[in-house]
Amino acid sequence: MSIERFPTPLPVPFSKAVKAGGFLFLSGVLAMDANAKIIDADIGGQTRVILERVAATLAECGATMADVVRVTVWLSDFADFAEFNREYERHFGRALPARSTVRADLYQGAKVEIEVQALAGASPAQ
Repeated sequence: MSIERFPTPLPVPFSKAVKAGGFLFLSGVLAMDANAKIIDADIGGQTRVILERVAATLAECGATMADVVRVTVWLSDFADFAEFNREYERHFGRALPARSTVRADLYQGAKVEIEVQALAGASPAQ
């Protein structure tokens, strides 16, 4: 089995994604700018930025949001749960993956962090 690593352009010590065993494993994504600073936005804005980056990384790796099978979400405040869910559903629609959501203190006061696992190249329109 081969392992393919996709480097991040951010100044951080991890790969943004790793392809192994027919799966893609994306590192947790925060709403960061090019200097690894958290973007000042509400939960909806941070979630949108993150899921757009997740979609771009999946595309770079030959997959789509429909290929996502598992998501882990960290929220800094469960009061944001409903607003987070509205934005989240906009990006996944009816192809909802399995998901866990927990509360945690996040890097630089971020409101949300999202990590996904997807099937590698499962979508027919690759």
